[in-house]
Amino acid sequence: MNKTVLITGSNKGIGFETAIQLGLKGFSIIISGRDEERLNNAYNLLKKKDIAVEKLLIDLSNVESIRHAASKYADFGFKLDVLINNAAILLKNDQKLTVESEEILEKTIRTNCYGSLQVIKSFLPFMSSPSIIINISSGGGSMTDPVGGWSPAYCISKSMLNALTRHLSYELKEKQISVNAVCPGWVKTDMGGSDAPRSVQQGAETIVWLASGADNSLTGKFFRDKKEIPW
Repeated sequence: MNKTVLITGSNKGIGFETAIQLGLKGFSIIISGRDEERLNNAYNLLKKKDIAVEKLLIDLSNVESIRHAASKYADFGFKLDVLINNAAILLKNDQKLTVESEEILEKTIRTNCYGSLQVIKSFLPFMSSPSIIINISSGGGSMTDPVGGWSPAYCISKSMLNALTRHLSYELKEKQISVNAVCPGWVKTDMGGSDAPRSVQQGAETIVWLASGADNSLTGKFFRDKKEIPW
């Protein structure tokens, strides 16, 4: 029986590439995004590759949108084997915490951390045992690496997502649900820009590995290039 994966923010970039790679491995794919036109385009492209795919409209900044998507998912009648929290925002005016409005930090955390948590809570009833949760983080969220001085609200939100990953790993271990974080590196996407050194294929590699080939006993860890890195 095919495994099912839900990927947030999968109508473009790393999320869409992850959907392609896992779909070609035989996964049933649930793509999601907040832009309906882009979501429909991504859905049609996956269909053309003969990938089993469904779609859900989800805005991570809106709790009711997430809950509504979960109720729509129930209509599919699928168990959920893998949940990938990929959707995130990085605001252009995210420059200095002491200068910019607090609204930038609040909006970023609401989507990148609280939104991911709400997705997990809303879709947890559908998850199999064992199953997998993968949170897409960033080296900017590391508490070990030096601060880079870029997009501090985004980096703080990823530090929070890392902390969330660790606590959920502890909480969900008895349900045989592994929870890990991934740093995909600096990738050529709308967010990463054209100067980024990595392709979307490279950005998706570790995510696909965790979703399809890694030992399920791996939990509460932070990965880059299929190797554990310090928080």
